[in-house]
Amino acid sequence: MKQFIGCDTHARYSVFVSVDETGRIGAPVRIEHGGSDLRDYLSGLEKGTPVAVEASGGWYWFMDELEKAGLDARLVNPLEAKHRMSGKNKTDKLDAKGLAILLRNGTLPEVWIPPARLRDLRGLMRTRLATRSHTTVLKNRIHAALRRYGVMDGEPPADLFSPKNRSRLSGVVCKLPEETRRATLHELEILDVIERHIDELEVRIRERIGRLGWVRLLKSMPGVGEILGATIYLEIGDVGRFPTAEHVASYAGLVPTVHASGGKSWHGPTSPQANHYLRWAFVEAAHAVLMHRHTYADQHVIELYDRLKKNKCHGKAAVAVARHLAEASWWVLKKRQQYRPPHVHVVAESSSRNG
Repeated sequence: MKQFIGCDTHARYSVFVSVDETGRIGAPVRIEHGGSDLRDYLSGLEKGTPVAVEASGGWYWFMDELEKAGLDARLVNPLEAKHRMSGKNKTDKLDAKGLAILLRNGTLPEVWIPPARLRDLRGLMRTRLATRSHTTVLKNRIHAALRRYGVMDGEPPADLFSPKNRSRLSGVVCKLPEETRRATLHELEILDVIERHIDELEVRIRERIGRLGWVRLLKSMPGVGEILGATIYLEIGDVGRFPTAEHVASYAGLVPTVHASGGKSWHGPTSPQANHYLRWAFVEAAHAVLMHRHTYADQHVIELYDRLKKNKCHGKAAVAVARHLAEASWWVLKKRQQYRPPHVHVVAESSSRNG
């Protein structure tokens, strides 16, 4: 008899609960991750048995173990799954049983499982993004120290940390008080080390991802370069899992929430339940377009921004541009063609007149 298994996994152990086709619930089984206990348990299950696991922080290796054992691995949206489970109590046994029941009933909120190679390359891109955020923190601290003591002469350059402005930066840092100067010099040294590591990551990204044809197609979109193109490609993955372009925009968290009742509708903020890396990439691309708006031959996105900016704030107008780019990426990947701006279709009217 076919079994449906729910698994509540943790760092050191996992709890499994099975439900058969008749709805009979088996006893919970706790398996420690150390040693060969987990592999022995999984190998004892019938090949092709579906196993539901929540998308928690350590699911990468767990999916690999399930696939090696020949099982049907199912990744679950944990928040949506909890909403569909009955009861208010939360224990490992209840969570595993709830997943098994949802799996048997066909109501399990599944999440797409990227291939192992794609998961590995995602780590490269996400590490680069996280590392870059550290440089932003350090630069902000250095700027703050210079402002506190007013040591900058004249208007500061747009990029004080560029190579051509580095000598000027070193000169103004030397004007700081002794201990603040010492601390700021340490921050500059750390910044230089991080920048070297980022350069190495970007070289690897260009070698492993940047030469892919999919990324070259995505780079044809406004505001999208090597880093953003690679990020968009890796985070979307198999574009076939999205039935429409609007689904990509929703997955990236660029579609406002809607409340409609009694013939009235209200559009709220975008949902926080989204792929934040993909959202970042499209918003960054939108800002890149707006910063260099006069260099683009395609003015559609500029006109879209200007039209919305009349009645909305900059942030909402920029998100609208990001949504356009998200939907355009679906067409680029689906059609395997370079980006083309949408055209306004003009309906020709007959000028003939009745005599």
